[in-house]
Parts: sequence; structure tokens; C-alpha cells
Amino acid sequence: MFRWFENLVDPYVDYVENDTPSPKLWPFFCQYMKPFRTVFFVATVTSIIVAFVEIFMISYIGRIVDVLSSSDPSRFWPDHGTEVMLVALFILILRPLFQIIDVGLLNNGILPNFGTMIRWRAHRHVLRQSVEWFENDFAGRIANRIMQTPPAAGEAVFQVFDAIAFSIAYLVGAFYLLMQTDPRLAVPLSIWLILYALLMRWTVRNVGLAAKAASDARSEVTGRVVDSYSNIHSVKLFAHHDREIDYAKEAIENVRTTFQREMRVFTTMEIMLVILNGLLVVSVVGWAIYLWQANLASVGVIAAASALTLRLNAMTGWIMWALTNFFQNLGIVSEGLETIAQPVKLLDAPDAKPLALQGGAIEMNNVTHHYGRDKGGLDNLSLLISSGEKVGIVGRSGAGKSTLVKLLLRLYDTENGEILIDGQPVGSVTQNSLRQAIGTVQQESSLLHRSIRDNILYGRPDASDEEIISAAQKAAAFDFIVDLEDNKGRKGLDAQVGERGVKLSGGQRQRIILARAILKDAPILILDEATSALDSEIEQHIQATLYDMMEGKTVIAIAHRLSTIAKMDRILVLNDGQIAEQGTHSELIAVDGMYRSFWDRQSGGFLNLEATENES
Repeated sequence: MFRWFENLVDPYVDYVENDTPSPKLWPFFCQYMKPFRTVFFVATVTSIIVAFVEIFMISYIGRIVDVLSSSDPSRFWPDHGTEVMLVALFILILRPLFQIIDVGLLNNGILPNFGTMIRWRAHRHVLRQSVEWFENDFAGRIANRIMQTPPAAGEAVFQVFDAIAFSIAYLVGAFYLLMQTDPRLAVPLSIWLILYALLMRWTVRNVGLAAKAASDARSEVTGRVVDSYSNIHSVKLFAHHDREIDYAKEAIENVRTTFQREMRVFTTMEIMLVILNGLLVVSVVGWAIYLWQANLASVGVIAAASALTLRLNAMTGWIMWALTNFFQNLGIVSEGLETIAQPVKLLDAPDAKPLALQGGAIEMNNVTHHYGRDKGGLDNLSLLISSGEKVGIVGRSGAGKSTLVKLLLRLYDTENGEILIDGQPVGSVTQNSLRQAIGTVQQESSLLHRSIRDNILYGRPDASDEEIISAAQKAAAFDFIVDLEDNKGRKGLDAQVGERGVKLSGGQRQRIILARAILKDAPILILDEATSALDSEIEQHIQATLYDMMEGKTVIAIAHRLSTIAKMDRILVLNDGQIAEQGTHSELIAVDGMYRSFWDRQSGGFLNLEATENES
């Protein structure tokens, strides 16, 4: 039975991705409701039926009281036995059936699948965002919004059917019951409904804003705490334990104060609700007694009115809490939309085709990119790298070296000019095909918190273990891999490396990344300080591997350690985003220029340059 309800909707059903989703709540929900339309309709109908059944049972209690008051006990069963049996069968069979359908749809069909679908699609959407987008926010806050928005949206939808639809149907039924019994009984209920609606309006208006503020504050705490944890080495090395505690405390205190404001709304609501419910019970039951005294109503009317008001008294708190919870969850969803509904700005062109790689020639024409600032990055740079040519790049920090690589990989779009590979603008081909054609070994040697095997397989997921081992051996990594064991006893290629690879040394991480690039064997190779984390002995050991990797490929190698690029076909010296010098190592050494000064100041081939400005 459970599985039948659980399989009513597939949360992973195919859908058309929206690059510019609406940040507004109703359009947001509408795009996710489509697979659930039939389920939502049936859930609405069953919620209404369940409410009307409750009203019917209260009404029937009044009838039973009247029948018992006016009947001879010996004639009760012959006169009313069939009716009572039919009602009993209805209560024992049909009522549970409606309840089973109602709770099955809500608890098993909607709640698990609706939240799962939102989380799945939100994660897909966020992963399509650019590197720049991620650089402008806390990873922890992004993850927190991805995690807390789906259950909040699911709870909001759940309350629509479990409480809102049910309560509206119940109140309509209650009003109708009192009208049928005696129209005058509906007067105090009508007055109470108006006052209740005013209280509800005040509550939901205030709780929505308070919930959004509290949710945003919680996300800020998560962002700050995760930032401290993910940089725990810096925290410890600089002895900033107390500083990080104060940094988190500021956000935690903000959570407390925003939550206090939210709870003030609920406390005020509870107090007013108790007063209103007291008025409801006294007015309706008192009016029913008055009508009975005037011989205008039966004892059954008093019984039904009393049962109804006591039931409403019990329900109103639940309804109010359900409704405020509904708007509270809408506030959380609204805060989450600030992340998961942001448009994807770095898109494939509408007619983008896979990169048709021929030889890997790279051309840059008047390329400018300053990250939206006045300086930094590249400034009107033009460059031609022939197929199979190996080019080294050197320059001070902030000269534009990494910017050149990021633009080539289309992690950013150029502000002016264009970049072509084999005559195809990188903006006109699909991003996946572009990056699949380029192998990279980056200076930042962080790894995924997975096994060694998974990290190397990132280069080519269909590779065999033999190919993984071969790549690791070429990267001088296999010897230390076989000795690895994590805290759960997994060894060798199966050992987990920890978040960002913290369980390995910088040199070990660098060699894993190098093995990944070897396995990928892409026709274009980018080496961004590929040996920066290696000691001289290991570097010398894998120099031959590096040059083997470069064979037949178009290569761009960025290095401060000039020994790694001295044998390149050509070396470019960047300065202030432009090419200041270029030529072979011998040609540049023979000229009294920047490269020569770098070489003269190096020790063992390593450039010890003072950073003049930070490079993004």
C-alpha cells in the first residue's frame, strides 16, 4: 500500500530547465506542481470529504440525542436499528477508507516526493551557476538553502491540504449545520469568524516577515560556521579560535533575536485565540440554551451546538498554528529563492554545438577582462598559439596569467574581444565539450571528499583500474597510495581523502590531480603551477612525465619555477594584462628585460616575486 502511494509521482521526471526562474513564490510553486496536479486534486477532494464526514458525525450525535429523548426504549431498535447500523458501517468502513486515502496521499505521495523534486532540481540549477557566482557567496549558506527550502516547501503544500482545505470545508460545514438547525445560531459563529479572520490576518502578515528574517539569519550562521570548519588549518595556525567564536557568536545572536521576534507573534496569537475561543463557546452554547428555554430548539440542537463549538475550540489553535506554519514555511522558501532562483548567467549559446577539435590551435583577439573593475585581469590582449605548440607564461601576481586560463575555459566571459579554438569562438560551443577538450592541473590542489579512485576517475569516469594505476604511477603517486588507510579501514585506491583532500599533503594532492589529468589525456593541456606543491626530488622525478603528457598537445604552462617552462617552444611574459615579452628561453635570457630579471633573481629555478596585486 505504501509503495503505491509513494510511486504516484516520480520526483526525477524529465523537465525543461529554466535559466531565469521566477523569484516569486507562486510562479516557483507552479513550476513544481505540474507532475502533482492529479494528486493535488484528489488530495483536495479527500480533505473536503473528511471534513464533511466530521460535521456529519457531530450532526448525527444531535439527532441521536433527540431520538433518545423522544423514543420509547423498547421501540428504539425496531424503529431506528437499520439507520443506526448503516451509520455504524459508514463510520467503520467508509470513514477509515477516506482517511487512508487522505493521509496516504499527503504523507506518502506528496511530502517525500515534492521536497525531493525541489531539492533535486535546485541542486541541478545551482551546479549550472558560474564559478564567479559561487565565489560571491558562502558555500555553507548555499548548501543550507538547498537543504532547508525543499522541506519547507513540502510542509507548506502539506498544510494546504491537511489543514487549510480541511478547515475551510469544516467551517463551511459548521456554518451550514447551524443554519439548518436554527439560523440564529449562525450569528455568534459569524461574528467569531470575522474576529478570527482578523487575528489570522495579523498573525500571518507578521509571521511571514519574521520567518524570512529568522531563516536568513540561520543561513548566515551556517555559512560562517562552515567557513571556519573548512578553513580549520588557518584557524589553528593563526591561533584565531576566539576570533572565530566571536565571528560565529555575532550571527548566532542575530538568530536568537530574530527568533525572539518570531515567537512574540506566536505568543500574542495564542493569548488572543484563548479569548476568542471562550467567546465562541459561551455565545453559541448560551444562545442554544436560550432557544431551548424558549421552546425554539431541542436538546439535540444544544448537544450538536456544544459538540461543534468544543470541536472548533480544539481545532482553532491547530488551524492557526497550521496557517502560521504555512506562512512560516513560505518565509523560509522565500529566503531560499534568493539562492536557488537566481538566473544562470553563464549559458551556452542557443545554437551551441560541441567543439569540433582539430589540432587545438588557440587564438585570442583583443581580449579584455577586468572582473568589472578598472584594473587587473587582461587588457586588450591578442595571442596565437599554434596546434601542438607549448607555451609557458610567467609574470608577477596580478599580471593576468590565471585570468587568461579562466577565460579560455570559459569560467568567465570576456568583457571585450573573443577567444577561438580551431577557429570556433569558445562562446559558441557547449561548455561541457570545451572543458572536456582541455586537461588542467591547477595550483589549488583541493580534492573531492571521496576515495582516491573517485578523484582520479574524475579525469575519465570509464577508465579501468589498470589505467588508474598506470596514471598514478606516472604521476609518482602510486607508491604512497598503496600505503593509505582511512579511519574506516579502507585502503589504497578506496581510501577517503577527507574534505578538500586534507588527509593528504600538498604534494600528494598535487600528484593525484596530475594523475587525473594524465588519465584524461585531453588534446589541450593547461598546467597552472603544476609542480608548485612538489619538492625538488619529486618534481625532477615527474618532469619526464610532464613532457610525455605534453607530447602532441597544445600546452599552456604557468609557472613561477622557471625550470618547468625553460624548454617550452615559446615563453610569454605578462605584465598589467598585456604581453610584455615573448620568445624562447634563450632569446629572453639574451635580452635585458623582465624575464631576464626574473631568472637572475630565482633560486633553483623558483621565482620569488613579491605580489604587486592580487589576481582573481
